[in-house]
Amino acid sequence: MEKGQITEMEKEAKIYVAGHRGMVGSAIVRALLKEGYQNIVTRTHKELNLCRQADVEDFFAQERPDYVFLAAAKVGGIMANQEALADFMYDNMTLEMNVIHEAWKCGCKKLLFLGSSCIYPRMAPQPMPESCLLTSELEKTNEAYALAKISGLKYCEFLNRQYGTDYISAMPTNLYGPNDNYHPLHSHVLPALIRRFHEAKVEGAGEVVCWGSGTPLREFLYVDDLADACLFLMNHYSGNETVNVGTGKELTIRELTELVAKVVGFTGEIKWDPTKPDGTPRKLLDVSKLAQLGWKYRVELEEGIRLSYEDFCNNPMRAER
Repeated sequence: MEKGQITEMEKEAKIYVAGHRGMVGSAIVRALLKEGYQNIVTRTHKELNLCRQADVEDFFAQERPDYVFLAAAKVGGIMANQEALADFMYDNMTLEMNVIHEAWKCGCKKLLFLGSSCIYPRMAPQPMPESCLLTSELEKTNEAYALAKISGLKYCEFLNRQYGTDYISAMPTNLYGPNDNYHPLHSHVLPALIRRFHEAKVEGAGEVVCWGSGTPLREFLYVDDLADACLFLMNHYSGNETVNVGTGKELTIRELTELVAKVVGFTGEIKWDPTKPDGTPRKLLDVSKLAQLGWKYRVELEEGIRLSYEDFCNNPMRAER
């Protein structure tokens, strides 16, 4: 579909946000409400288990949403991915196939599938263009999750090619922000650092030990910027190829760690445990495609970390997870 043919979501359209309680889904809901979309459909996991095909089929037959943002996923950091390889693959592949398939069956106008930058090869060219997908081996520490996300992306592409649907996918870089998971073992690096340095500060600890060497390079995007990009893509993009969403900026894990310590107010020593895994050496997205479409991020990293730390401190349930 040519860009000139793309129509924006109608303000009164019924929009289903799958995973609305998660960090990404809740940000998409905030962005929709901010832009005047009121007819938003949500379900908690208790109300609708997306891994159960019959339940998802009943939901779509009953609600028949016009648009779908598929932000639901089983996520976690390096340790969580290594401990539950089968669970990460099964849960993610099952829920995304159920949602995408039923959206197609009920005639959904458009769907946005959210993946992750971990879908790209471990030794992909840097920055990573969308075209490098499936060109070489994946990073082993998150291979199961990546394979599931690649399957969802490809299913959207294949539906477009076979049935003429308008299903698109976006691949965000590392995300952080309100409603993040701060679990001490199962969270991603940035929220894990926020919790670790906060607890060290409160306890008066003299040092904090961090995983790996601190040398890997990473890119981080504030989740409300991602949500804004999702709405932008839903209203301005159609195509089979995924779209990278990021800042185009990177820093070392060591630099990130020092920045988080600064924001949190931890003044002790930072040590490194080289026996722990680093993960992918470098992971920077090529965001030129999204830039050419006319979108750019707004929140700089230090400001975003401050906002995230406020969220952590002001939400006891999040802090306890």
